[in-house]
Parts: sequence; C-alpha cells; structure tokens
Amino acid sequence: MKEWYDAIQKAQSVESLEEIRISVFGKKGVLAQEFAKMKTAPNENKAQIAKDLNTHKSALMNEFTAKKITLQTIELQIAMKAEAIDVSLFSAKSQSGALHPVMETMDKIVEYFSSMNFSVKTGGMVEDDFHNFEALNLPKYHPARDMQDTFYFKDEMLLRTHTSPVQIRTMLSTKPPIRMIAPGAVFRRDYDLTHTPMFHQVEGLLVDEKGKVSFANLKFILEDFLKYMFGDIEVRFRPSFFPFTEPSAEVDISCVFCEGNGCRVCSKTGWLEVLGCGIVDPNVFNAVKYENVSGYAFGLGVERFAMLIHQIGDLRSLFEGDIKLLEQFQ
Repeated sequence: MKEWYDAIQKAQSVESLEEIRISVFGKKGVLAQEFAKMKTAPNENKAQIAKDLNTHKSALMNEFTAKKITLQTIELQIAMKAEAIDVSLFSAKSQSGALHPVMETMDKIVEYFSSMNFSVKTGGMVEDDFHNFEALNLPKYHPARDMQDTFYFKDEMLLRTHTSPVQIRTMLSTKPPIRMIAPGAVFRRDYDLTHTPMFHQVEGLLVDEKGKVSFANLKFILEDFLKYMFGDIEVRFRPSFFPFTEPSAEVDISCVFCEGNGCRVCSKTGWLEVLGCGIVDPNVFNAVKYENVSGYAFGLGVERFAMLIHQIGDLRSLFEGDIKLLEQFQ
C-alpha cells in the first residue's frame, strides 16, 4: 500500500488525485481487489486481513481528503491571482449605464400623456381605507378587500393596491376640469410568473362638465396611446366590470409575438390584454362631492408593457438584478 500513499502525496492537481481515488477506492480498485482475496484466505486469517485492510482504507481516505483540500486551496489562490483587478489602475474603457426597462417604459408612458396635456400626480404609498377602497365604490364585501390581496397595518392603514387614491385626493383638492395621470409603485399579495408583491401602475383620469366626456373620447386616446407604445397593432375593447367605472372595458392588442396569428403567449387567441378602462361611476363623484360632471379613467401595469415590448417571459426577472438581462438595455 505504500506506493498509493506516495502517489497521493505526489499528486499535482485535483484531476490527477481523482484518478488515484478511482484506482484505490473504485469498484475495480486496489482495495476492492484486496477484499476479494479474502474469499480464498484461511478462515483464521480473515478477521486480521479485514482489520488491516480497513485500517489502510481509513488512512488512505484521510490522506486523500487532506491532499484534496490542499490542492483545491492552491488552485483557488492561482485563480484569484489571475482574476485580480487593480482598482487603482486607470482604464479608458467604460460602459455607460442605462435606465431599468420598467423605468424606461414608465417614462415613455408619461411622455405620451404629458404631450396630451395630462398632468402627472403622485401620492403616498401608505393609504387609508377610504381613499384606497370606499371612495372608489369598493364596498366592504368586495373581494379586492380580502386580506390575501392587500397588505394591512395594525392601525387600519394599508399599502396602496393601486394608484387610484391619488385620483381621489386630486379630486378632493381640485375643482374640475381635471386631466391627470398617476404613475407609481403599488403592492398586492401575489407572486408568480406574471405577478410580484410590488409592481408599477399608471392610472389616468379626465373629468369635465357633464356631456363633455364620452366613451368615444376614451377609446380614441387609448387607441392612439397603444399604437404609440407598440407600433402597428390592432386594438379591441371588451365589456368588463370594475367597481369604479360604468360602463367598463378591458382593452386588448393583437399579439406582438405572433402578430395576431395565435401562439403560446396569447393562448392561441391572437390577442393580449393590456389595460382596463371605463366611464367614472357616479358613486365615485358622490364620494368627492362632485356634481354635474362626467369623466373617464384607465389603468395599466407598467411591467406588463415592459415584458411585451422587450419580450421578457418572467416578470420576476425584472426585479432580480440579473446583469445578463439588464446589460441588454444599455
């Protein structure tokens, strides 16, 4: 066995040491062959032979483990030395930074509506029940109030679930006409391929004298906006329900992946849902004490738009800080 102790000590790399391990400890290795010889050994000698072989096996394994740690440490030191960076050296090579795809998309959305004379309003991320729910015609029993959807605090405050409270606060502090959008972060208890606990919305509101605002106005501006964002696409409106608008609609665009022909992303329908909208419900105007007015509202998820524009498959990847993904947007 002495030659194997020597071979382990003389090994110069982890790879050569692994070859020795297979030769000694493998199914067809030296130790296996020695144990096999016990079958023909005299019975009175078998116990001693087994004891000696197990002693050598344990000693060889200890030698092997110690040598492997030594070789791995040496290889790590060599690799670290080769990859070392002298941060004091000047380098003319530099890479410019870039906006995060979500912020880039939000900026593009804000840019469009600003050009259409919509003001940009912001508000706090911690809200109360009235501004987040009640003023938006969300009664106590509505599913959106479920604890599984909303992050509540002990003092009955909550993290806003949409940017609509900004609209309510704007109406409470401003007289019509109002033409505004409310971009910002919102929070809900969701986490999967298409949902995260924190995401971004842009919601819009237009309020004017009764009779001056119609669904046709809303339809025109949203169609123009979606073509500005996605290019030459088709747009359709489907009847839907939202507590704060009536009538309400969900807006689809022809699939940007298959150009409306049907694919896995659009579930073979050729359409992708992108936002919700509608005419403001009278109960919302009652909550803010507005009279003789009409208006429309809409809301969209910024991450949803960013995923479609940049063809990103998993929403969560936008928040993981993966350099391989982010460097594509320089």
